[in-house]
Amino acid sequence: MRHDASTKIIATLGPASSTKERIKALVMAGADVFRFNFSHGSHEDHAARLETLRAVEAELGKPIGALMDLQGPKLRVGSFADGRVMLVAGQRFRFDLDPAPGDAARVQLPHKAIIEAAAPGTNLLLDDGKLRVRVEEAGPEHLEVTVVTGGVLSDRKGVNVPDVVLKLSPLTGKDRNDLRFGLDQGFDWVALSFVQRPEDVAEARRLIAGRAAIMAKIEKPAAIETLEGIIELADGVMIARGDLGVEMPPEDVPGLQKRIIRAARSAGKPVVVATQMLESMIKAPSPTRAEASDVATACYDGADALMLSAESAAGDYPVEAVEIMDRIIHRVESDPLYRSYIDAYRAEAHDTEPDAITQAAAQVARTIKAAAIVTYTTSGTTAARASRERPERPILGLITRLGTARKLALLWGVQPVVCEDAYDFDDMIQKAREAAVRAGVARPGQALVITAGHPFGTPGATNMLRIAHVSERDLG
Repeated sequence: MRHDASTKIIATLGPASSTKERIKALVMAGADVFRFNFSHGSHEDHAARLETLRAVEAELGKPIGALMDLQGPKLRVGSFADGRVMLVAGQRFRFDLDPAPGDAARVQLPHKAIIEAAAPGTNLLLDDGKLRVRVEEAGPEHLEVTVVTGGVLSDRKGVNVPDVVLKLSPLTGKDRNDLRFGLDQGFDWVALSFVQRPEDVAEARRLIAGRAAIMAKIEKPAAIETLEGIIELADGVMIARGDLGVEMPPEDVPGLQKRIIRAARSAGKPVVVATQMLESMIKAPSPTRAEASDVATACYDGADALMLSAESAAGDYPVEAVEIMDRIIHRVESDPLYRSYIDAYRAEAHDTEPDAITQAAAQVARTIKAAAIVTYTTSGTTAARASRERPERPILGLITRLGTARKLALLWGVQPVVCEDAYDFDDMIQKAREAAVRAGVARPGQALVITAGHPFGTPGATNMLRIAHVSERDLG
């Protein structure tokens, strides 16, 4: 199994990847975390897949993360009497709240929040940005618009409003029902769609109440304006480039990707790059050169994880897509230039003992060419701090809770291992040696840099650094 790459892979489960054999093959190919897309499928489907994933996890003895991705609000126009209309550039058109079937002059827009937020000059994007209209007049129950970019508009096509913040919760009634189900099932991460402001994350945090980690999806221009606040309240972020690219000019997305990755790294929060990474592999057995370059760029930028969507959920080559992504990651991380890119930006350490110890551990491991950094962690914060430093050596996270280990499977460089907590210093060093040998990251004669908190089992209290050497007796 894959254990020597720092950048993690998230694979989406779906019709092409639901059997135990296929999920196991995806793990063996390099998948560390699995995404469950709640825009599709029933609760029964997701429960069955999660049960299968946990069976694979138990068989392989490797903590595997499970991420539920909530659908969020879906903004769509109503229906047309003839199923579709042709909108021509320059023509006037009307959106209103009337549920009557639309025609060439008007159609229902069943989202009062859009009508209330829009003003003259506001742009609306239709059908994933294929059509664009500009608001000329905004009434209490309608919008008069001019078509800027025309085309065919058919029933229930999506609406994007990039210019304004909508007074909408990111959690619809469906999302709240899905969330209750997912938390009861034991999902490790919740991906929150339609995040516009920090308050959206706070709303989800109140509902989740610590039962899962929160990943804020950055897919709205409004989220960019309050990015630091969103990252502060979330446990991680996902750069949802598909939706972000609809609402923003495509030339802005690459720079925003780098900005978001850097902001997340600075805050010590994991960041995922998602959407269209190897999209041609939905139907083709190999990616385009541009897609390979795109995957490599996200690695060079220091992303924690890269995500496959339809490639693994519904594509013809799900295992091959993971394999190729894994090969690209390995090639990048073995590039002599890789460290210079990673080291070009280092998050500023906070003036705390845990940050000082963690930063020192990375430096000591580099100086003595240690085989690995071993972190004892209860809540996961010690391992997360180590990941934030992007050290040259692998991070072995020794964790007492399986749930925490599953969450940490997402973090750059962290190999989570479930074990009992140490009861004294000698036991701590021995457990670290044995775990490093079992995980295949150390051999006799090699050094380990160990960080932990004392008293043992105290969450977040990293205050100790030790150097230990693996011996022949640790092989037994």
